[in-house]
Amino acid sequence: MRDYAHLLWEREGKPEGRDAEFWHAAEVELNAESESPDAPAETDQPNKTTIPG
Repeated sequence: MRDYAHLLWEREGKPEGRDAEFWHAAEVELNAESESPDAPAETDQPNKTTIPG
């Protein structure tokens, strides 16, 4: 996570005094990816009201 936060900080032009902001952004993004990276998007799921057959 440290490396990703550093990457985000560099992309933004290395602003001073915003380390917590970039750490939090990295944490949120990495946690979102790790929760279910292979889960289908909501639009990929079948319609629940469709009657089979």
